Amino acid sequence: MGALENVERHDDHGGRGHAHGGMDVALAGSARGIRAVKVSLLALGATAGLQALIVALSGSVALLADTIHNATDALTAIPLWVAFVVGRRNPTKRYSYGYERAEDLAGVLIVLVIAASAAVAAWEAVNRLIEPREITHLPWVMAAAIVGFAGNELVAMYRINVGKRIGSAALVADGHHARTDGLTSLGVLAGAIGVALGYDRADPIAGLVITVAILVVLWHATKTVFRRILDGTDETTVPLVESVAASVKGVEHVTSAKARWTGHALNAELEIQVRPELTVQDAHLIAEEVEHELLHAIPRLRGATVHIDPHGPVHYEGPMAHHRT
Repeated sequence: MGALENVERHDDHGGRGHAHGGMDVALAGSARGIRAVKVSLLALGATAGLQALIVALSGSVALLADTIHNATDALTAIPLWVAFVVGRRNPTKRYSYGYERAEDLAGVLIVLVIAASAAVAAWEAVNRLIEPREITHLPWVMAAAIVGFAGNELVAMYRINVGKRIGSAALVADGHHARTDGLTSLGVLAGAIGVALGYDRADPIAGLVITVAILVVLWHATKTVFRRILDGTDETTVPLVESVAASVKGVEHVTSAKARWTGHALNAELEIQVRPELTVQDAHLIAEEVEHELLHAIPRLRGATVHIDPHGPVHYEGPMAHHRT
């Protein structure tokens, strides 16, 4: 089953059946996502708070930039938290596909927050280059940088691990954001060492390096989030859907296959061809077997909509004929 989780249940006739995740896996993923953002919010909040105290004592602009970034990284957990909660709501007549797209919107907000943190860090670094200020309490600045690296790397590993396990692009992107925060904390450490060695502008230069690192994260996060919004998947998903469907007995040809994410759940749509002499019931059973095999083969797949067409040179005279090419 891979990442899918089988859930046994009794069917309506008292027999023994089995389900393959679907909504249950999606809800379990949301619960894990909520737990992940709670933990990371507390951890990064504590890290940023400690760094802010040392910024007030030392006046380090590099540490200030890193603190701003850590604080914004902690705050991005809040829209993710809201999105995971909203995404668990049941579909309605107005929102018949449910609310899981809220997670993708949270990803957009995360991208905007990362962009804003880059702008603030760059502004402060340029100001300090123009008007240098004395940096004090250098040992404390170095200690805060090390704390920032450790705190962010732990949160990054946790977010990325949970995000990959539940299929959340937004949570994975936020994890990479935290990882880069940890690396930029090492930049703060380098700046403090430079100041200690007598190079006063090492601190704002480190702030500019941090800004560049933030921009790199911004680029990668933007690509990931907007791929999901535009219904993109990785290059192997659709070929896997086609391959699995084509291997099912009774499927003569897979005409088309599509897949897209809604939040951290994957959905597929297929058109398959079967022998035209089959009964409706037999063709329906083949379609169900296709979905059954797909649920086994593809992690985090919620379900598949399978459309059946007759195979072979069948002349189509139906009402949709003039809409087909």
